[in-house]
Amino acid sequence: MTLPFEHPDEQTRDALHARLRFYRDLGIGEFYRRDVDPGLWAQPEQPAALVQEQAHSQASPEPAAAPTSLFSQHTEETAIAPRKPFPAAPALAEALPPEQHFAALKLIREEIGDCTRCALAKGRNKIVFGDGDPNAKLMFVGEGPGADEDASGLPFVGRGGQLLNNMIQAMGLKREQVYIANVVKCRPPQNRTPEPDEAHTCSPFLFKQIDVVRPKVIVALGQTAVTYLTGEKRPLSGWRGVTHPFRGGAKLIVTYHPAFLLRDPNQKKHAWADLQIAMRELGLTPPARK
Repeated sequence: MTLPFEHPDEQTRDALHARLRFYRDLGIGEFYRRDVDPGLWAQPEQPAALVQEQAHSQASPEPAAAPTSLFSQHTEETAIAPRKPFPAAPALAEALPPEQHFAALKLIREEIGDCTRCALAKGRNKIVFGDGDPNAKLMFVGEGPGADEDASGLPFVGRGGQLLNNMIQAMGLKREQVYIANVVKCRPPQNRTPEPDEAHTCSPFLFKQIDVVRPKVIVALGQTAVTYLTGEKRPLSGWRGVTHPFRGGAKLIVTYHPAFLLRDPNQKKHAWADLQIAMRELGLTPPARK
């Protein structure tokens, strides 16, 4: 028996990925799927006489013996295996003088090399390392590269990147004054969410970037970014609205990913409120409107 969407076409698959990303950015938890006996999908039709008999018994209930329904064989729900614990973040590296930050980031990029440490290497075009000021006070961390980023080798250069540029400008800064990086450096297929083993393999390089730049404020863009920065899984609503202490004395602030804001522009005002928290930490005031 072939079930619906057992082998979805590419357009349907991309639409499903987009919908799941939308739910995740809203802070809705993961979806779990349990194996179901295929025999339960199609039950034989019951004779009319039996249906009438069941209706009569429901109208005049009598004490019954133990249930013998299809589900009586499974009296306990199958337990969901606990999530694997997140590996500990690498130890905080020693702070470097500002004039050494550029060279230190270059060494991290050389360490990554032509990386084949996880499955994402098979489908990527370019490794997307990072971009911006090595001495930035503000750092943005996203999920992973998209198609435009995979082609250019730079983070946040597509439609989401243009929106991020506008957000940075609204804060009174230029893109060249901040540092931007992602949890994973290679594009996941169809822009899907990185798998845990992919993110865990790549995130140590992100922590090294953070330790070199030593930003005063880190803005996590979306659920995936904050999850792998902190090693803690909880809804986005549980992170937003306040600052969180982070490694190297930085303040972590969480907001929506620009791609999510493109799908739901009504949330831009909430993202702006998050960015204003970052601005207060940095002592910034927005530029006057023309």
